[in-house]
Amino acid sequence: MFSLRNTPAGPLTCVLTAVGITVFLALFLMAEEQTTILLYLGVGLFMLLGLKVSGLLDVLLQAARQNESLWTRLMLGMSLALILIFHDDHYSLFLLGTIMTYSIAVLGLNVQLGYAGVINFSAASFFGVGGYTAALLMANAGVPSLLALPLGGVASALTGCILLLPVLRTSGHYAALVTMAFALLFRVFLEVCPWFGGPQGIPVEGLNVLGASFMNDMRIGGLDFSFYAKYDLFALLMLCLTFGFIRRLERSWFGLSMDAVRGDEVASACFGVSIARWKITAFTMGNFISGMAGAFYAMMLAYISPANFSFADSLLFLSILLLGGIGNSWGVLVATAFVVALPEKFQVIQEYRYLIYSSIVLLMIIFRPAGLLPRRVRSYTGGMA
Repeated sequence: MFSLRNTPAGPLTCVLTAVGITVFLALFLMAEEQTTILLYLGVGLFMLLGLKVSGLLDVLLQAARQNESLWTRLMLGMSLALILIFHDDHYSLFLLGTIMTYSIAVLGLNVQLGYAGVINFSAASFFGVGGYTAALLMANAGVPSLLALPLGGVASALTGCILLLPVLRTSGHYAALVTMAFALLFRVFLEVCPWFGGPQGIPVEGLNVLGASFMNDMRIGGLDFSFYAKYDLFALLMLCLTFGFIRRLERSWFGLSMDAVRGDEVASACFGVSIARWKITAFTMGNFISGMAGAFYAMMLAYISPANFSFADSLLFLSILLLGGIGNSWGVLVATAFVVALPEKFQVIQEYRYLIYSSIVLLMIIFRPAGLLPRRVRSYTGGMA
């Protein structure tokens, strides 16, 4: 009997899929009326269900795995197309920048939990360390913004050293409690310390690259571009570099060692794998990535406060990772777009978004514990994880 699952998948399938996704996202972001947004959501879910039932979804995923380098370029093209479509729309461009920045931060969490199995319920705290570090260095020490970005990552990595000993000595829910306590203490510390502006927060200088400020609108070829377009392009560059680095990390012997530690610490130790070394490496590396993302996010917001880096935001990062698929970098991108864009466009659920996130996590754990895009068995020959 004929099955669509056995249909050959090629580059043309990837191109058509990318075009379809771009058109749907553009229409969804353009929608303003809540009924229209709800209609688009219904159409999207109906189409996804239809693809699943017909077997076309498997064909599309197979095409993406077989043509990963092409799909990567298509994702870049989709992002640039959306930036061009919303060239003068401040809100939509800010939303796109937020999605890309959050994706970078969750990719850092993915290194910790998805690769090495290190539980971290304080990802937003390290995201905030990077943001506050960049803000204070630029305001008080005159550090250029391009230098403040990596310094924000370094500060987050060094701050993570506070938790190294308890994280290495605990596991499971005990390790989770340690990081949860740090997230709560970090929020209190920001609110009571006058250096960080207290509950009101502090202003942050915008990004400046080679004397060119990112806080001014621009005009190119007769089109007026919002200043957020510059931030989106820079965020896209950071996301591409981070994504490429993490994909190569996964396929290296570094990633192999982390996978071994996550899979079975006792067996790994028996074969000479240093558990402490790889947990420290993953935890520090993930915090550095989150810190850089936080530094950039602070510059894009131009103002930060403790409310931007609460424990609820850490749960948001964790829910993105669980929804996309623990260990799957591609799943992080898909889940971030869903989790960030949906509440922002569908205003009626704004007050209940954390309840909805919790419900989604519970449903995913029950019905699809591996996430929307489960991580495949690791391979050195390429293909989607």
